[in-house]
Amino acid sequence: MNQSRLSIGRIIRFGLLSLGALVFAAPYIFMISTAGKSQSEIFSSSLSLVPETWSYGANVMKALTRVSMPTLLLNGLIVCGLILVIQVVVAIPCAYATAKLKFRAAKAMMGLVMLGLLVPIHATALPLYVAFDRLAILNSYTALVAPFSISVFAIFLFLQFFRAMPDDLIHAARLDGMSEAGIVARVIVPNAWPAITAFAIFSVVAHWNDLFWPLIVVTNQNYAPPPLGLLYFRAAEAGDDYGALMAATLIITLPLVLAFLAAQKRFIEGITMTGLKG
Repeated sequence: MNQSRLSIGRIIRFGLLSLGALVFAAPYIFMISTAGKSQSEIFSSSLSLVPETWSYGANVMKALTRVSMPTLLLNGLIVCGLILVIQVVVAIPCAYATAKLKFRAAKAMMGLVMLGLLVPIHATALPLYVAFDRLAILNSYTALVAPFSISVFAIFLFLQFFRAMPDDLIHAARLDGMSEAGIVARVIVPNAWPAITAFAIFSVVAHWNDLFWPLIVVTNQNYAPPPLGLLYFRAAEAGDDYGALMAATLIITLPLVLAFLAAQKRFIEGITMTGLKG
């Protein structure tokens, strides 16, 4: 009797999870379907997910030739890579100091981190734009990377993860004569890869898909990241060629999907372990 109830409960949970997954995946499925349709089929009265005439090749070629897709992808890789590396290099020592070192300003630093989580980029966009304009660094990788070099979310995430690490591990490293910098580099970082991977997914997805800030500081297409490049693509085509537009979107989003699938296990592990200890 109990086993049958458990089986029914599992079936219900599986059904609800499958339904939720379908709802969230529906836009992406529709995008894949549209990327393979001709213009006449897209605007036809009938709705079908499977294209009648497969036009993936033609639409992909349009996406690759009408906008410099390799440049967009390279810009996205450079910007997201620089942001991630700087964020991790800054956040790990800050989180370690707050979580494991005893000093008077620890609680104040934690309060500043929590306060920083409440400040959106929109609130600081105007003063940052004015400052970058006066420094003459608009239309550059510096303008795209600098505002995000310090991530309070990364500090908060790593802080929670480091709190769950045993203090005996750090005490043993100190007895071996390691400095605090050596402990961070040789003890903390090797054990923090699940949290780093989890944050990397958050950071790369957020900045790869960011349109707000690049739209403000970039007018030169040579520095345009993928979302801004799609905007140029749509403007160039007057928004008419939706098949090619969806093919370009598919090309741009595919690296994120593959990266998440590759790091899925560590992502879940990192998110789970950050909540083990308050």
